[in-house]
Amino acid sequence: MPISYKKQKAQEQYDYVIIGSGISGIALAAILGKEGYRCVVLERHYTAGGYTHVFTRRGYEWDVGIHYVGEVHREGSTADRLLSYVSDGSLHWEEMDEEYDRIFLGEEKTFGVQKGMQNYRESLYQEFPDEREVIDRYFELLKAAGKAAFSLFMRKGLPWPLNWFMGPKLKKKAVAFEGKTTREVLGELTDNELLIGVLTGQYGDYGLPPSESSFLMHAMLVSHYFNGGAYPVGGSASIYQSIEPIIEEYGGEVYINAEVQELWVEKGKARGVIMADGRSIKVKKGVISSAGFMTTYQKIVPDQLKKLRPKVLDTVKPSASHLCLYVGLKGGPEELQLPKTNFWIYPGANHDQSVALYRESPKEAPLPVIYISFPAAKDPSWKKRYPGKSTLEIITISDYKQFEEWEEYSWKKRGETYEALKEQLSQKLLQALYDKLPHLKGKVDYYELSTPLSTAHFMNYTKGEIYGLDHTPERFYSDELTVKTPIKNFYMTGQDIISCGFAGSLSAAFVTASYLRKKNMFNKAK
Repeated sequence: MPISYKKQKAQEQYDYVIIGSGISGIALAAILGKEGYRCVVLERHYTAGGYTHVFTRRGYEWDVGIHYVGEVHREGSTADRLLSYVSDGSLHWEEMDEEYDRIFLGEEKTFGVQKGMQNYRESLYQEFPDEREVIDRYFELLKAAGKAAFSLFMRKGLPWPLNWFMGPKLKKKAVAFEGKTTREVLGELTDNELLIGVLTGQYGDYGLPPSESSFLMHAMLVSHYFNGGAYPVGGSASIYQSIEPIIEEYGGEVYINAEVQELWVEKGKARGVIMADGRSIKVKKGVISSAGFMTTYQKIVPDQLKKLRPKVLDTVKPSASHLCLYVGLKGGPEELQLPKTNFWIYPGANHDQSVALYRESPKEAPLPVIYISFPAAKDPSWKKRYPGKSTLEIITISDYKQFEEWEEYSWKKRGETYEALKEQLSQKLLQALYDKLPHLKGKVDYYELSTPLSTAHFMNYTKGEIYGLDHTPERFYSDELTVKTPIKNFYMTGQDIISCGFAGSLSAAFVTASYLRKKNMFNKAK
């Protein structure tokens, strides 16, 4: 169990201090623990796990960020090996339906994304018989982009001087994919907007429409789900619960309610951290931030050193913020006929156009994407843990500006106007649910909406962003978002190193560990 910093103070010195208890932070603590280093993980929230944690209300439970993951259920896959290493094989996953994602493009098209690359390809042939050559070329590009992604991983974790020598060569391999937008690449293949709409129908998983996202990000995401999706048995809280004992076994600790006030730096070298209560924690080896580049340089790095922030942060924006409606229903998942399939609901096939209209007029324009997840149906342990109940989550991209006037107010103390806006948005999201599953009307027992202010409050992201930095070509092309920082003994990990999502953050932990240990830590996970 994590230790509350309010009840018991952390010790005065460790080998490494890790800021943030998301998957990258706790996985890194487990990896370094197995390498003989004593780590402390410091989490400012009152619960550990970052986006893997859950919360409960009125007898219902919801995950806040782990809605499905690819590859983890496939024995021997990279994701399976990495997770098995940091959890000693104690974490288990349940496969979703063969059709794990369903894409609704207005009234034009409903398309089921099938498990299996060839099944997916064949279903595209059936829906778009005149585009077979385009589809084949698309899959060739996905394969090539996958090889380019490997060079990205290498660049992020290579120590100096290897990075100086090999970095430019590795970057050259990836530039054709990371340096172009998804729209640019697909536009060179076809002008069939409906096909492009289907191929990019999972863009909500990284938060940027085709004309803004790097094709490398798109390719990594699509390839990640070729073998379907899976959900953790026992809910997403089981992820943290399976890794924390490994941290403790090797002498490490995890503290909650443990807010880091500032990085402690002397003569250009990180000596430890200064806590919000004024106490200092020293390090022998270094401090590692899993809090994201924006948060780290805005809130943790001392003022006099903020000038060292990566220049790319001046041009690459924080990623999209979001709304999430957490819904509790009367009745079990089988009784309510809840699917294990995710719903992606769009107003039309042109995602760029839908996002542009929403940004221009967020109150009047249709929501550009609505995602519905059914965790109660995905988790085989749910029926025993919560008999006669079900939950689901309805998520959409949001405009932070809608909520700026309340950003200085405390959680649950933002007033009637704020609550009225939340209720209006909640009803819009519920209507989207009823449009697809009308039999659920009258079954809703409880709902609660989180806004970008909720994310800012609990996850410490300044603008309520969910995916760290925008996954644009500029972000991937930059050589500044790496493990090494200009401050000696201060390092980075987390989703800004590789990419957003569970697998990207988990991989970042191994990249960071590889840099620190000066050897390929991915080879440890066999």
